[in-house]
Amino acid sequence: MRRREFIQAGVLSSALPPPASAQQIAPSPRIVKIGVLWQVNSADDLLKIYSDVLTGALSSLGYVDGKTAQFLHRSSNEPLRLRELAKELVDQAPDVIIASSQLAAVELKQATTTIPIVFATAPNPVDSGLIESLARPGGNITGLSLMTVDTSGKRLGLFKEAIPSLHRVALLFDPKEPPYLTNISSYSDTVKALGLELRPVEIPSPDAIAQTFSVIAREGFDGAVAVGLAPILERARFGAAALAEKMPLVYFAAECVPYGFLMSYGLDISEYFSGAAIYVDKILKGAKPADLPVEQPSRLKLVINLKVAKALGLSIPRSLLATADEVIE
Repeated sequence: MRRREFIQAGVLSSALPPPASAQQIAPSPRIVKIGVLWQVNSADDLLKIYSDVLTGALSSLGYVDGKTAQFLHRSSNEPLRLRELAKELVDQAPDVIIASSQLAAVELKQATTTIPIVFATAPNPVDSGLIESLARPGGNITGLSLMTVDTSGKRLGLFKEAIPSLHRVALLFDPKEPPYLTNISSYSDTVKALGLELRPVEIPSPDAIAQTFSVIAREGFDGAVAVGLAPILERARFGAAALAEKMPLVYFAAECVPYGFLMSYGLDISEYFSGAAIYVDKILKGAKPADLPVEQPSRLKLVINLKVAKALGLSIPRSLLATADEVIE
């Protein structure tokens, strides 16, 4: 081969792509597995509402289901079934698991000490033994606290402001829920200053809701405050029973108000599932749950249902309506 032909052949060969065996094939991005344990019935519309918020928030952070992430959703409102589902999720070896509630988080913590867990809503994660402290959770779990206990006095004060004649109040609780003793104590600390009489009343099961409202109505209670998780999971029953007995009912979650509750004061739960997505992102980027402080709400929400007030024959003071974040008319 002549020198010129040799040079031309060399230039041509250098311009051609290397053989397939010599090319570097870029590795496919790893798909992360994100488990979610929901303490809610699969047929409940809340599951779709909160699931959409959560997956939307994760998607905005780059975790798109079926592309960059695989979501493993499990849901039940039965405690024993939650325990089974927690073990089932752990067996799937996800990179992180989100617990929708405090009970779901407790079951997950018992199922694993290594997989990171993020709880989206927990009334009192320290008292329940989930974490060591809000500032230093310790272990493999962190998340967001509802702070419902801390706002109980304010909630009761707003109830009294809405109904100045309020005197006898029933504190409705499910004895099976771990936080109920703390809730009762917190409300009891406020009643003297407001001149109220507060009596704890158990609702042991959903089937007892209507009967319980009938009892407190016959016994002359002026209103009721519901605590725990049962009122949001059984919000339709609680609201219908309250309306049937013309009993003003107050709770912390705004999602319940359209169902027959008079008012709510507390957090916007949807925001907490968005917050849980941020924790997941931090953990998947290398942060340790033990080092991520538990957050509490910075914005609280007052919602008043004027339709319910009219049905009960109540006139809510204009001064209170002016401070409400939302008024249902």
